[in-house]
Amino acid sequence: MDRFERFDPLQSAALVHHYITNMVDKAQDNLPYWLLLPNKKPAEAAHCRVDDAELVGSWYEGLCCAMEMLGTADGDDVKQSLRRHLMKSWGPHGLRYCEPYPWTHTVHASFHEMGYILPALNKITEEYPDDAEAERRTRELIAGMRSLVIERKVRTFWSGDYPEPEKLYEFPNDVCLLQGGFDLTRHTGRGEQPIRNALMLHALARRYDLTGDEAALDLAVGIANFVLGPSRYFNYKMEFFGHVHSAAWFACGLVYLGRLTDNDTYIQKGKEIYDYIRSISSSFGWVPEYAQWHPPEEEHCETCCVRDMILCARELTRCGFDAYWDDVNRFARNQLIENQIRYTGYVTVDNTKPDKDGITYRDIDKRMLGGFTGGSEPNAISLQRFRSVAGCCVGTAPTALKEVWDSAITEEDGVFVVNIPLDKETAALALTSALPNEGRLTLRAKQACRAGFRLYRWMDGKLTFTVNGRPADMTRRGAVVFALLQPGDELTLSFPLETREEKETVAGRAFTVVRRGCDVVDLLPRGEHVRLYQRDKTKPKYYPTPDDVVYTGAANYGPTQQKGGA
Repeated sequence: MDRFERFDPLQSAALVHHYITNMVDKAQDNLPYWLLLPNKKPAEAAHCRVDDAELVGSWYEGLCCAMEMLGTADGDDVKQSLRRHLMKSWGPHGLRYCEPYPWTHTVHASFHEMGYILPALNKITEEYPDDAEAERRTRELIAGMRSLVIERKVRTFWSGDYPEPEKLYEFPNDVCLLQGGFDLTRHTGRGEQPIRNALMLHALARRYDLTGDEAALDLAVGIANFVLGPSRYFNYKMEFFGHVHSAAWFACGLVYLGRLTDNDTYIQKGKEIYDYIRSISSSFGWVPEYAQWHPPEEEHCETCCVRDMILCARELTRCGFDAYWDDVNRFARNQLIENQIRYTGYVTVDNTKPDKDGITYRDIDKRMLGGFTGGSEPNAISLQRFRSVAGCCVGTAPTALKEVWDSAITEEDGVFVVNIPLDKETAALALTSALPNEGRLTLRAKQACRAGFRLYRWMDGKLTFTVNGRPADMTRRGAVVFALLQPGDELTLSFPLETREEKETVAGRAFTVVRRGCDVVDLLPRGEHVRLYQRDKTKPKYYPTPDDVVYTGAANYGPTQQKGGA
C-alpha cells in the first residue's frame, strides 16, 4: 500500500468539474458564483458583476478542459449555459459587457476581461468550427479592440520628430462604459493599465495560430511592442512591480507569439519575465500574487499565477528550453494540486435559509469541493482571507491540469517521451508511476515503438533500465533515454528515492521542505487553517473545525474589490 499520496491530475479534474457544475445559479441559467465565503456562519456564495463578465469565459474554458481530460459529457448542460451567457451582452466596439443584474451596478467592459472572453471564443472555434455566431463575435471583438487603440506613430521630442519603426498600440483606459464609452474620470483603480490590458496577448496569438487571423496578429504585435517599449513596465532585466498573474500570462503569450512569428526577441523577453517571477517564487511552485508591492511575508499565492507559470514553462520547452520541463512537473504536482479544496468539514451550513438577493446558502460545504484558492500561504490556505476560494482560479486551473495531462507523454522525432511521472494510458503506451513512494516508472508498449523517459536531476543515484526484467539497450538523446519496444514489452526506469529535508525561504519566511524526488510530502512549520502538504497517509491529517474559523465581515472586501464594483 502506498504511504504517500500520488499525483493524480484526473482526480483534480473531477473535483474542479464538480465545483464548476455545482457552484452555479440554476435560477439564472447556471450563472457562476464568483464570491465564496466559507468562513462565514453560515457559509454563503454570492453573485457579483464578474460572474457575467470574466467567469462566463474562464469557466467555459475550464469546464471544457476538465470534461476533455475525463472523457465525459457530464456537465454539458452547464457548459451550454455558459456558452449561452457568453453569446449575450455584446455591445459597442464588439466588446462583451455584462447583463444589468441587480448586483452589477455600472455596466462596462474592461480589456483585462477580454483576456478571458477571447480564450473561450477560441475554445468554441476548436470544438464547434461551424458556429457562425461565435466566429462573428470573435472577429468583431478583435476588430473593435483594434479600432479603439491609440496607435503611436511618431515620437515628438525636443530634438525633432521621429517615425516609430514598429507597431505600438495602447488602450486609452482600462474601462469602457456601455453608456458613454471612455470616461476618463472612471478607472478600475487597479493601476498598471499597460500590463492588465495586455492580458489578451496569449489569446490573440492562439487565434492567429488556429485560424491565421491577420487582425489578431496585428493587434498582438502592437500590444507586445508597446508593453515591452514605451510603457516602461519592465526594466532592462525584465523585472517589474505589480500583478504577477498579468505579467506571467503576458510572458506566456509573448513566447507563444515569438514562436509563431520566429521572433527571438519576443521569446527571450518572455523567458526573462518568467525567470524573474521564478526567482521570487518557491522551488515547488508557490508564486506570489504581486511582485515588490507588499513585504514578502504578506504575499499570498493566487492559483492563476501557478497556472500561468506552468503554461509559460511549457511554452518555453516548445522553443527548445528543455530545462523548464522540471518546473512544469514540480509546479503542477505540488502547489497547483495543494491549492485545491479537498476537505470542507470546517464549513458551517444552514440549509433552512432560502436563496435570495443573489446569495445562496444551500450545501455550500458539498458544492465548494474542488475549488481553488486565490491566496494561499506556502503551508496553508487561510480561510479568513478574501478569496480563500476564488472564482477566477477555478476557471484557470483546469487549463494547467490539461496542459500537464496532455504533455505527460509527447512524441518527439519519432520517440514517445515520458515528461511528467504519473499514471496515463495512450493508444501506444501505458505509463505507471510509483512516485513518491518508490523511484520507479514503467512503460508498457501496446505497439512497436521507440519510447523512453526524460531524465531529471532529482532522479537520485544510479539509474537502472530494464525491459521485461532484463537490462535494456538504451539510446540517449540529450536528457531523453529510450529503447525500441515491441508490443507487450515493459520498459522500467528505477532509481533510489530517499526522503530529504531542504531549507528554503519562501514569502520572506524560512521553511523546511520535505521531499521525495520531485514531490513535496511535508512542509515545516505547518500552517493554519487548511494545512497543506499533508501527504503522508500514515499520519493523521489536521483540518480546522467550524470554531477555528472566524468571520471578519465586510473587511474581506478590499477598496478595489467591493461587491459588484468596477
